[in-house]
Amino acid sequence: MTDADFTFLRLLLQQRSGLSLTADKQYLAESRLGILCRRRGVADITALVSQLRLGRDRALENAVVDAMTTNETLFFRDRTPFELFREIILPERLAANAGSRSLRIWCAAVSSGQEAYSLAMMLDEAAALLAGWKIEIIGTDISTEILEKARAGLYSQFEIQRGLPIQMLLKHFEQRGDKWQVSQQLRGMVEFRQHNLLERNDHFGRFDVIFCRNVLIYFDVPTKAKVLELLAPRLVSDGAFILGAAETVLGLATPFACDPEHRGLYRRSAPAPQPRANATRSFQTGIEPLAGWRG
Repeated sequence: MTDADFTFLRLLLQQRSGLSLTADKQYLAESRLGILCRRRGVADITALVSQLRLGRDRALENAVVDAMTTNETLFFRDRTPFELFREIILPERLAANAGSRSLRIWCAAVSSGQEAYSLAMMLDEAAALLAGWKIEIIGTDISTEILEKARAGLYSQFEIQRGLPIQMLLKHFEQRGDKWQVSQQLRGMVEFRQHNLLERNDHFGRFDVIFCRNVLIYFDVPTKAKVLELLAPRLVSDGAFILGAAETVLGLATPFACDPEHRGLYRRSAPAPQPRANATRSFQTGIEPLAGWRG
């Protein structure tokens, strides 16, 4: 790959997906795009870039973005966000939304779906408290290919072993040959849509909770700020926003601020109202911690 080709690819990825590919990642581009060239019958990366330069093949541009996007995820990844959801966020929403009896959750950059299905499993465990509620979980990703995997909910033994308690495997999955598939009930709880975080999202409506974990780390500072600015209007004023363990809004001009009482939890700039004590106590005494977790 020539320096000119790599410069073009870096600019294309930045514009199309926000991915900031640093100069020391040329080897990664050569490895991943080399595989793409072989799959599509293109002679080499130079020939691939020549096709991209014409600007006529959006499908090819999407394939390049797919190839360069990191889709690392697992069930109940990093535990803390899920503990926050069970112990803090859900009790708040039970109190705040008692009138509408609805709950909307957005998993942005959902990859192959494990985060969204993890939340669906937790909500299923709380079914008694949520009886009669309208629950929506929407998972989005820029990659159409990875979303097909998410919709199928079909995972290898290796993927299943990463973070999923055995009790939940037996309850919510069915074995399909050498793989495991999320139950039809849980798949019905999640809707997957293609979405680029750099694009407008007004049509999504507003959400009580937004998970946007482990994607900002791939963006430069201006792109991070832009993504957060686009996400903020989609969160209700007293909603909850979750970033990845290695991510923060510190140093960024955004409408989000750290919750002073709960590490890893972010709020809109306006302070969120406290949940009613009765709702919190009722929820916490009705649901046990996830089976297989060790505190």
